[in-house]
Amino acid sequence: MTKIEIVRAEMVKAMKAGDKGRKDALSALLTALKNVAIDKRADLTEEEENSVILKEIKQLKETLESAPADRTDIINECNMRMAVLNEFAPKFLSEEEIKKVINEVLADLSITEPAAKDKGRIMKELMPRVKGKADGKLVNNMVAALFS
Repeated sequence: MTKIEIVRAEMVKAMKAGDKGRKDALSALLTALKNVAIDKRADLTEEEENSVILKEIKQLKETLESAPADRTDIINECNMRMAVLNEFAPKFLSEEEIKKVINEVLADLSITEPAAKDKGRIMKELMPRVKGKADGKLVNNMVAALFS
């Protein structure tokens, strides 16, 4: 079952249960998934579906950061939508798992003493391995920590 079908089924459940907030969040996600599929003119791969979900979550986080503190309606809506979207988001790697992948990349590149000049090579090899599975900022910070 594709994410579109799963989200649509969950949206129907939410409508039957009368949960307007959940239904709206699922409806927005379904629209985003369908729009990407229409633009692509083909079915989405699992990685593309996950990418769309992560993009929606990122947009909600940005909205939360820019919302004034006294606008509790916006803050509550964003938090509720993020909770719904996180149900469909891919599970991220833990820091330990990311360290393991970093060590594999260092071994593949034959780098025993990583230096700042090696960061480009390391990231070029590392990011395709963890794309969609780990937060890019966290990975970047962990690689940067190797040089200190």
